[in-house]
Amino acid sequence: MKTALAITASLLILSTSAFAEDVPPSRADRLDKRGDRIEQRLDKRGDGIEERRDRRGERIEKRFDERGDRIEERLDARAEKARAAGNEQRAERLENKGDRIEQRLDNKGERIENRHERRGDRADGRLDRKGERINDRLDRRSQRAN
Repeated sequence: MKTALAITASLLILSTSAFAEDVPPSRADRLDKRGDRIEQRLDKRGDGIEERRDRRGERIEKRFDERGDRIEERLDARAEKARAAGNEQRAERLENKGDRIEQRLDNKGERIENRHERRGDRADGRLDRKGERINDRLDRRSQRAN
């Protein structure tokens, strides 16, 4: 009898400890995890958008820089021909024109790159705030669920 009682007690202890491990997460825990997952997913999406915008802005700026350099080189070559022909004023005007065009295109490329960077930052910030709002809302719900 004593051993049967001991066996029953040990089985009861084992079954309750096993039951404690198999307890499904509470509604509050599920809401917390869900909010965290959503926030992480939105953060990741925002970072990707920001990165793509930055790369696109850099590519566009590089294209404008290269275009400005090519135009300046052509005008410098024309200026050299004019200088060889003895027309110094024309050569100066062509060189100045090339410098102005290159500077204008460099500035335009820089403005476009900055615009893309700002848009990427703005999109990333929006998605970060959206994730935080959703996570906060689910946290409040989980607090009420307790």
